[in-house]
Amino acid sequence: MEKELNRILSKHQETGGNIISILQDIQETFGYIPEDAVNWFSERLNIPAAKFYGVATFYSHFRLKPRGKNTITICCGAACHIKGSKELLEHVREILSIKEDEDTTEDLKFTIQEATCIGACNIAPVVLINNSVYGNMEKDKLSKLIKGFVDEDEFIGY
Repeated sequence: MEKELNRILSKHQETGGNIISILQDIQETFGYIPEDAVNWFSERLNIPAAKFYGVATFYSHFRLKPRGKNTITICCGAACHIKGSKELLEHVREILSIKEDEDTTEDLKFTIQEATCIGACNIAPVVLINNSVYGNMEKDKLSKLIKGFVDEDEFIGY
């Protein structure tokens, strides 16, 4: 970790980056923003850790916890909502045993997230799995898709 943090710090010093760019580089490197990384930069740059966390929690694309290897995004926009996206979200939580206040499985294989709109209203409800779009989604179909992931986290379809 130290080597990567030093690399990010050097880049920051060369380009005159700011807290946002540092956080982006940390997240790109580690997949999320570890507390140890925030404290490391806080000490070296003499910037309170609270400033880093203030920025990280303000912008929704920053993650303070690890993300799963596979991402399931459920559109919850108007058309998808009307056609049952909330039920799909609850179904995914149930089959993956993800608690209401969590978004990632304990084994870090899956992260679920909601999208406000994917822009595919004509095939609502819509689910993205690792950036592949699946429309006209139903619970049974979604279960089969998720079961299509093998131990190596390779998607094999349905």
